[in-house]
Amino acid sequence: MIKDLVSDTSRLARTTATALLALTIASPVYAWEPSKPVEFVIPAGTGGGADQMARLIQGVVAKHALMKEPLIVVNKSGGAGAEGFMAIKEAKGDPHKIIITLSNLFTTPLATGVPFNWKDMTPVAMLALDQFVLWTNADEPYKSASEYIAAVKAAGPNKFKMGGTGSKQEDQIITVAIEKATGAKFIYVPFKGGGEVAVQLVGGHVNSTVNNPIEAVAQWRAGKLRAQCVFDHERMPFKAKVTDTQSWNDIPTCKEAGLPIDYTMLRGIFMPPGVTPDQLAFYVDLLNKVRGTPEWKDFIEKGAFNATYMTGAPFTKWLEEAETTHKALMTEAGFLAK
Repeated sequence: MIKDLVSDTSRLARTTATALLALTIASPVYAWEPSKPVEFVIPAGTGGGADQMARLIQGVVAKHALMKEPLIVVNKSGGAGAEGFMAIKEAKGDPHKIIITLSNLFTTPLATGVPFNWKDMTPVAMLALDQFVLWTNADEPYKSASEYIAAVKAAGPNKFKMGGTGSKQEDQIITVAIEKATGAKFIYVPFKGGGEVAVQLVGGHVNSTVNNPIEAVAQWRAGKLRAQCVFDHERMPFKAKVTDTQSWNDIPTCKEAGLPIDYTMLRGIFMPPGVTPDQLAFYVDLLNKVRGTPEWKDFIEKGAFNATYMTGAPFTKWLEEAETTHKALMTEAGFLAK
């Protein structure tokens, strides 16, 4: 009987401890947390990589009740994202605004002269680095990147169209790098977002694109596009089949295909300037929780992201180095504002 009592008491203690632990996880106590809905700014159009990631985060936060107030997604793509960046810069001290960034964080002020720099905001976290893939229409005969570039060169200048998001942004920087490395010459056609870019390529309105994986995966899976190479120093690690015959890992690097060009793009989160350490800490913790969900892990694999994550001083150092790199790339391409 005593043994039964001890067993019952032990079981009760374990149950109580489990319940208390669950309560602690479900109801964390923060030094600060949002007291009203948080505006989540996307400095790009709908359907692109930044838009898809922001809306995934919004959905994960709501599904798992990771914060008491909702995230309200707002696209502010005007001026190649300058509209969104200036809105955050001008919201000094407001912890109820955050922004997802891509490399237009660097390219937009360099190309336009808009009075903005990434240091005008508060870095929160690098969530990932995004890849770029050279895509062609699957109905075209090109079986490799080298075969496609040879066709562009043979046709002569300005016969082939390269579609991309924005002007003097990442897609056009890569296009210029291809031209300099190979002697090929494209007509660059800008669109508002990566989703539109993929649709234009499927429709045959452009001959190629350098879209991010997640922006073209649906068309690739449907057999409408061909992935020629990835602009990175190593292949993407994901080996699960995406199409009937290929995984992300099956796509060769562009270096393997004779295009010695590397370029990855930031996917990060920033806040306005002048926020407090407690307010910053809340969002760092929130994003860590998002990264721990199965939805996030599935999103990262399906979108073939480089899952590099940084906060604090390492993230700031990366930003400083990336700004220097982008200034050099923009200078070489002739894209700096006059």
